[in-house]
Amino acid sequence: MTPLHFEQQYQAEWDELAAQVRLIFEGRAKQSATSRPIRGEHVASLYRRACEHLALARARAYPRYMIDKLERITSDAHQVIYQRREFGLTRAWHAVAYDFPRAVRAHAGYVWLAAALFMIPTLLVGWLVYERPDLILSVVDGETAAKFEEMYSDSAEAIGSTRGANENWIMFGFYIKNNISVAFQCFAGGMLAGVGSMFFLIYNGVFGGAIGGYLTERGLSHNFYSFVVTHAAFELTAIVLSGAAGLRLGHALIAPGRKTRLQSMVDASKDILPIIYGFVVMLIIAAAIEAFWSSARWLPSEVKYSVAAICWLAVLLYLTLQGRRAD
Repeated sequence: MTPLHFEQQYQAEWDELAAQVRLIFEGRAKQSATSRPIRGEHVASLYRRACEHLALARARAYPRYMIDKLERITSDAHQVIYQRREFGLTRAWHAVAYDFPRAVRAHAGYVWLAAALFMIPTLLVGWLVYERPDLILSVVDGETAAKFEEMYSDSAEAIGSTRGANENWIMFGFYIKNNISVAFQCFAGGMLAGVGSMFFLIYNGVFGGAIGGYLTERGLSHNFYSFVVTHAAFELTAIVLSGAAGLRLGHALIAPGRKTRLQSMVDASKDILPIIYGFVVMLIIAAAIEAFWSSARWLPSEVKYSVAAICWLAVLLYLTLQGRRAD
């Protein structure tokens, strides 16, 4: 089928969908006598067909003006169908219950790659530093290593910090800033063809592994692991997801296919937007747990490990199962 024949065959449907969407946007209660009444199921049907036509036009490399027209029509229809009816808590719930976990599963390849780039250096360097503690000086200086020993010592007032209990809210803000800074580096590094994301994932894995191995060798594992194990379910997962989003962005840049690099990155950004929102929320949750739960000395380690197991299981089940019926 030629592009001209394709356009002539379906132009009437596209015009009708555009007209219906325009009427809904304008909020008219009554339409003119020459227009069809607005019916939600009919609009949805036209939208699905327009999406199919857009996919065909892209696959067949039809003229750019036709693809742009279909993208504009389907984008407006999508906003009407999925956004204009959902506000506030309803929209937020839909994002949490469906958009975020489905986006993670849709980008599973990038997630697994990011997890490997982060976890392999963590475990490898952790083991090396545990076997040879002097290697910690290859990652941090002696003063920093001593500071970490102090933070996780038995004499520290609050585990993981030298602060007082009345500064929990200050530390909450600090953790948010620090966590989002790390995640932003992993994500924004995707702009460098994904190399930046790889670097920051490996770097943070090396740093975390070195600190963990060093403190374990120094006999402070009971304090260190009871501190990190709960909030790590959210923080480490969020860092991996931020890196995965960056890798997706980098892939769009170096392999745009038939699109321009700019359009490829714009489309990729739309695809990973739910992941960005999701990992930011996870980092805020992690910061709250880290400030008000992880550092508490009055909580037995057994309780922390039990809650941590529940958190890890909940995160994994949420990302793998939540919203799967809607897939």
